Amino acid sequence: MSAIAGLDTTQIVGIVAGIFTGVSLLPQLIKVFKEKKAENISIVMLLILMIGLAGWIWYGALKDDLPIMITNSFSFLINALLMFLRFKYKDNK
Repeated sequence: MSAIAGLDTTQIVGIVAGIFTGVSLLPQLIKVFKEKKAENISIVMLLILMIGLAGWIWYGALKDDLPIMITNSFSFLINALLMFLRFKYKDNK
């Protein structure tokens, strides 16, 4: 709790928003993993999102903002896993 006490409201809002953004695709990832079907996942959407996330990670590094880097890196990882599963299960129907 002491780590949170040192954060201002703006940082807390950023961290919470980053966490929600990061976990937003977890249900989709779990569904694809369980069903072993991913033909309806848009590769273009994933690529655009991953480019945006990479930009946020870079921005966080330039600003030396660890919460931005961590939350967007987590989001990038989730999207990369979804992309991997999209190719792995592309022919499963």
